[in-house]
Amino acid sequence: MLFVPADSERKLARAASVGADAIILDLEDSVAASRKPEARGMAASMLDAAGTSASAMFVRVNPLQGGMTLEDLCAVVRPGLSGIMLPKAEGGRDVTQLGHYLDALEARAGMVVGSVKIVVVATETAGAMFGLGSYAPASARLAGLTWGGEDLAASLGATANKEDDGSWTPPYQMARTFCLLAAVAADVAPIETLYADYKDLSGLQADCRRARRDGFVGRLAIHPDQVALINSSFTPSEAEIAAARRVVTAFADAPGVGVVGIDGKMYDLPHLKAAQRTLNSVEDAG
Repeated sequence: MLFVPADSERKLARAASVGADAIILDLEDSVAASRKPEARGMAASMLDAAGTSASAMFVRVNPLQGGMTLEDLCAVVRPGLSGIMLPKAEGGRDVTQLGHYLDALEARAGMVVGSVKIVVVATETAGAMFGLGSYAPASARLAGLTWGGEDLAASLGATANKEDDGSWTPPYQMARTFCLLAAVAADVAPIETLYADYKDLSGLQADCRRARRDGFVGRLAIHPDQVALINSSFTPSEAEIAAARRVVTAFADAPGVGVVGIDGKMYDLPHLKAAQRTLNSVEDAG
């Protein structure tokens, strides 16, 4: 999911061609307050032309607490909009409130009510950490949860959120972990946060490997050069796909059993679920 400032015509034009699964037209942090009206208009124009885009089109609106969300939504809820990214959410009640706004605005725009999905940035305030369990059972609109360390650091009054080696300090490791758990509990996509050093592609690749290992299914990007590497990092390899197919086939050939042997190794039902998840991810991507 590639962030693009909605008030930058040059960046919007480039974003359309880099192969991101989703483009996030940003009306929040990357847009100065004085330019938000112009950014809304540019985002609306981009959505009007979205029929030619292979990427899903999301808009990150301003937080519900700031008084600008409805202005953002009134400008961008229109055909071409795939989803809203909600920042600084405090829990499931914010998804419900946003859903009520979307119900009315979709109807006004002649869209199918419920068609606009929601991805939540779920860890940006101290209070949000205590609301992570409230996203389950999920609203039908909720498609994913992601997390962020910068706004959380500001909320906590922290002087830094990284160790000297670049790893997250304990409060942010906890935020990442609980976001992952909350997303899985709600049966929505867990999405890894951004990697800020967009020139460090080797570091990004290593970080993507860790994220996929832990269960994240994708991540945020802040620069077009990150997109191809993120896509490849979260796409199962041919060897992984082949191994998953062998596990699924072995269980299909032995109905009613809980354990199968393949090449001298034992595989049980958790292995089957993991193999099915791998194959489903390839089908979804296709």
